[in-house]
Amino acid sequence: MNISALFSSYAQEALQQLGISSPLPICAKVSTRYELGDYQIDSIIPLAKQLQRQPRQLAEQVVEQMKSSSEVTARAESIEVAGPGFINIRLKNSWLAESLTALADDPRLGVARQSPSHVVIDYSSPNVAKEMHVGHLRSTIIGDASVRTLRFLGHKVTKVNHIGDWGTQFGMLIAHLEEVDRQDLLSLSDLEGFYREAKKRYDQDSDFSKRARRYVVKLQQGDEYCRKMWRQLVDISMQQNQHNYDLLNVSLTPADIRGESAYNDMLPEIVNDLLARDIAKEEKGSVVVYLDDYQNKQGEAMGVVVRKQDGGYLYTTTDIACAKYRYETLKADRILYYIDARQHQHLMMAWAIVRKAGYVPPNVALEHHKFGMMLDKQGQPFKTREGGTIKLCDLLAEAVSRAKQLIEQKSPHFTGTALDELATIIGIGAVKYADLSKNRTTDYIFDWDSMLSFEGNTAPYIQYAGARIHSLLEKAQQQGIVWQDGKDISITTGEERAIALAILQLEERLSVVAREGLPNIMCQYLYDLASLFSRLYANSPIVTESDVVQRKSRLYLAQLTEKVLSLGLSTLGIRIPERM
Repeated sequence: MNISALFSSYAQEALQQLGISSPLPICAKVSTRYELGDYQIDSIIPLAKQLQRQPRQLAEQVVEQMKSSSEVTARAESIEVAGPGFINIRLKNSWLAESLTALADDPRLGVARQSPSHVVIDYSSPNVAKEMHVGHLRSTIIGDASVRTLRFLGHKVTKVNHIGDWGTQFGMLIAHLEEVDRQDLLSLSDLEGFYREAKKRYDQDSDFSKRARRYVVKLQQGDEYCRKMWRQLVDISMQQNQHNYDLLNVSLTPADIRGESAYNDMLPEIVNDLLARDIAKEEKGSVVVYLDDYQNKQGEAMGVVVRKQDGGYLYTTTDIACAKYRYETLKADRILYYIDARQHQHLMMAWAIVRKAGYVPPNVALEHHKFGMMLDKQGQPFKTREGGTIKLCDLLAEAVSRAKQLIEQKSPHFTGTALDELATIIGIGAVKYADLSKNRTTDYIFDWDSMLSFEGNTAPYIQYAGARIHSLLEKAQQQGIVWQDGKDISITTGEERAIALAILQLEERLSVVAREGLPNIMCQYLYDLASLFSRLYANSPIVTESDVVQRKSRLYLAQLTEKVLSLGLSTLGIRIPERM
């Protein structure tokens, strides 16, 4: 159920009855003050100013029209004008109870499927011939949360793991591989050392670097030997990456991999098309597109090279081909990219060419859901003590190890396989949640102690709340109490009301996450709900409540809370253990 959308429509109908066609969206927004149960409409004020009317008077007229609707009065206890023209809505406890009862047998918990669209999501994008490092974490887990949320809401989602499997580094690696005769690379750690050797030679030996660049061109032109060596390098890399994905509970599979190489055959055609239509021009052997919206320090249009003098192509050319392919071949309605903020201008310039050439029409969204960096406690990029980049597999292993130590201290009855499984659920969940709970547009501080804490806005806190509710419900079942149909629900206290309102806001929060690509919205919602239930649990008897109706009602609220916590965390790729 989307209460915000429901009351927004009531307000729009009221304006129509007043003979007003609003050029602005009229939105009912959920209040963050759960205990008041408020929804607020604040968009009447800018509308009134645009219409040159008094905001409060217009708001009062809208309220009177809304109150004349039997649908509105069946749901709202009060609708009042406040301040300069805000409309505050308080919902009836009886309607909240009816709405919750309707969720008893609904696996979707009242969340409607949206009108489906086809969304292509580009995320993770690790490097070939290098192990994944902490810099790949944000793209991988934020992108996957977007995939899970959009799919739950009914959209068709195509995942794309756009790996860097093309370019200068491969000419460098193939040239070095040929000379040292190491065609049987058994592990990624060996491959990474091999990469460092090749890079050193590339930087110091001009003859080697020239040969490497020639190999890049041969690779792009389909040379059989180069393709064989290249395939071996890619396969070794992706096997290790898949291990990280599986441990992270990320939905990416080998079938989702589509590297830069997949677009190679499109590149000559695109460059020739840009030249034929005078969008690009040849300059000193290179092909360049000039963009009037991007200017250099001299105020001149900036040029973007799409083909080099030696006939090689650049990342920009590939990104143009990506967008074109995702619209023309995959038939995308919306295209999302989870790439860090430092790549923003590069993407914007590539997309400016895409739009200029008409490869993707304006009605198909190209969205860069950029994100900040992971920092240490000193606010510096998160690295090893020696200053090197931390491998993702080492970070995840450390998370599981720390979680295991914590469990052994708090719950020594967990041993063996049960201990290992719980440590993985808590450790990996903590790392993911610590990242996902921060606004993706900003940098964030990585802190082991805070992310594994059972207090505050952390995964262990929410997981523990879910496990505690599970134990509570098991205890009630053992006593033969029946409450699951929700028919006896009665909302009488402020704490019960706050939980009811929060549960019914699930769809609204999912919609924001899907629209904005901000999983921190879901994290905050789950933390708020878990906190509200903890307050009820601490202050009110549940299984031991003497009043039969009240007991069943609170057990039903507990059951719905557990389901919402579990569903919400599942959209983040985080599990709730049955016991902690």
